[in-house]
Amino acid sequence: MSNEILNLEPKDLWKNFYKLTQVPRPSKKEGKIIEFMRKFGEDLRLETIVDEVGNVIIRKPATNGMENRKGVVMQGHLDMVPQKNSNKVHDFEKDPIEAYVDGDWVTANGTTLGADNGMGVAAAMAVLESKDLKHGPVEVLFTIDEETGMTGAFGLKPGLLKGDILLNMDSEDEGELYVGCAGGSNANIQFSYQDEPVPKNHVAMKLSLTGLKGGHSGIDIPLYRGNSNKLLNRSLWYGIKNHGMRIASIEGGSLRNAIPRESFAIVTVPADEKETVLEWVKKSETIYRKEYAGLEPDLKFVAELVDLPEAVMDTEAQKTVVYGVYAAPNNVIRMSHDMEGLVETSTNLAVVKSHDGVVDVLCLLRSSVDTAMDDLKNMFVAVFEPLGAKINFEGDYPGWKPNMDSPILKTMQDIYDKKFGKIPEIKAIHAGLECGLLGGVYPNWDMISFGPTIRNPHSPDEKVNIGTVQKFWDYLVETLENIPEK
Repeated sequence: MSNEILNLEPKDLWKNFYKLTQVPRPSKKEGKIIEFMRKFGEDLRLETIVDEVGNVIIRKPATNGMENRKGVVMQGHLDMVPQKNSNKVHDFEKDPIEAYVDGDWVTANGTTLGADNGMGVAAAMAVLESKDLKHGPVEVLFTIDEETGMTGAFGLKPGLLKGDILLNMDSEDEGELYVGCAGGSNANIQFSYQDEPVPKNHVAMKLSLTGLKGGHSGIDIPLYRGNSNKLLNRSLWYGIKNHGMRIASIEGGSLRNAIPRESFAIVTVPADEKETVLEWVKKSETIYRKEYAGLEPDLKFVAELVDLPEAVMDTEAQKTVVYGVYAAPNNVIRMSHDMEGLVETSTNLAVVKSHDGVVDVLCLLRSSVDTAMDDLKNMFVAVFEPLGAKINFEGDYPGWKPNMDSPILKTMQDIYDKKFGKIPEIKAIHAGLECGLLGGVYPNWDMISFGPTIRNPHSPDEKVNIGTVQKFWDYLVETLENIPEK
């Protein structure tokens, strides 16, 4: 299926992207792709370094006549988000991605594609392989674990890289240059509960809220798509208050940086409430579909009778969990006043999962304003601490403040105008690019981010536009040829 992408242009880039689809590389499990990239650099007889956290650095000398140009660091991340449809059998640690051409796009069969950030990585590989491109001194920095903790960027040591300009190739709208991004923080909330016997004369049901689009919790958050955890807990809250519902287990979402698409709960209700609850679930599905008309056409909320569970949560614990998740901040909190259309602050209530006497709630908070991030954290504390939950924040990473006087920005604006006949849009992104962290380690870097058009990253609907890949490549080649002198 996937080898048809080898016929696409530019062939050198797509060839390398195909190779990446064949190497498992989910976040936190990058051993195979690190070894692949190390061998790739060494086979080209280029200086190749794997640092202590797993980042791969490959150096390529300047081509003849370009030795006096400023050094360029091309950067992308090796890991990908492992998301699949519930009916898709796929092991992200073993199986290749089944990429295929679908009209003007390349997508994958039931899983994330890995164009985020496989496109940027493949472009850098093509530059390293090329024997006819003109460029000054080039270093390529392939970081690890960008998607779940930016471990590679956090662990990068000063002094390893020699360049002056960072070209981050992890943006997802061709024709736009990104000069800033949001910072982020992980919120971890945990409730404890005791098992209790299932009440007498109860029947059990499985509640399933599925069919949502999900998507990137930063880029797609202003689309106001449904969050399966919020919707399911809205229903659980109602069921507890009105139908004597008891919760045996709950599970929704899987990754902090993906808007949750599916959530499930095993519940029990009094037998004489069974028909009322089944009818209420049908009515709730109709309500949710109307509320999300045009946004979530495939939304489904169903209840099916199942065998009784061994136990249910104690009543006080289930109340605090459901009330907390239902009340927690989620989605866009505030839009930017400095840049039109940019989200300033948001949060994604990503994962809710019960196991072994605890319920874990995992969220990703984002903001480009430090004080707004502090305020958002305080909102979570205000919701969850009074309910007796443990809450902590970790993995904080800084935003990237725009520099509108950036020399590489001016150079790349001029190149795009001459090549494509228009000035590219200058933007900041409500997502966690690594530039903020990398710029802290290498404060001398002049940084910019760009890439081809990618839609629905972090979801099984991820796809990359074929025509924009060619433009992205041509733009990159022209930029490397026109890097200023030292």
